[in-house]
Amino acid sequence: MFVKDSVIFITGANRGLGLAYARGAIAAGAKKIYAAARDPASITLPGVIPVALDVTDAAQIAAAVKACGDVTLLINNAGISRSSGFLSGAGVEAAKAEFETNFFGPWALSQAFAPVLAANGGGAIVNVLSALSWLSFPSVGTYSASKSAAWSLTNGLRNELRAQGTQVVGLHVAFMDTDMAKNAPGEKTQPDAVVEQTWAALEAGASEVLADGVTRQVKQGLSLPHGAYLGEPYAA
Repeated sequence: MFVKDSVIFITGANRGLGLAYARGAIAAGAKKIYAAARDPASITLPGVIPVALDVTDAAQIAAAVKACGDVTLLINNAGISRSSGFLSGAGVEAAKAEFETNFFGPWALSQAFAPVLAANGGGAIVNVLSALSWLSFPSVGTYSASKSAAWSLTNGLRNELRAQGTQVVGLHVAFMDTDMAKNAPGEKTQPDAVVEQTWAALEAGASEVLADGVTRQVKQGLSLPHGAYLGEPYAA
């Protein structure tokens, strides 16, 4: 699908990658942009329509779908990380929060907007995933589990929505220059570059975006005799 003249609904659009998607949609000539966030007052970008949305709130999701019946592209961007391992004291509570936002949220939004997309010609869904969909580290174990589940969700949605002509794109990216990764060491991908790759994938009819070198290396490493997901030694 083409971003130009599309009607886009972006979750978590008040900052980071979500804000970059909103800016990029304006630059690409989208017809209308719904910018969703828990606090709509935090949406200050001119040219977009603020929408109050907590992706874990079923009533707010229903209200958003009712108010935004012309959507042709849904971007499930909202996400959280509690920086917790499985054996930490707060691990279970962290995982519950992360799964509610990172897995059940995109599931609920996709399910709710699927009939809207069908009515508007099929359209597309972009799910923002992570290189950590495939890897797990002690400091982000529960987050990785939520993104792994979201990857499986994305693949399942692609199968179930194919018949109505809805393109489903999984975006995998490592560290980006956003608030979530501000304390992470190493090189970080610029959100605007991720947006450009997303638009290119949509227009090419692609199903997946590997947005940086680290992500591409990790994906390749999954098929090694000692798969990357098994941990060290990575290159065995």
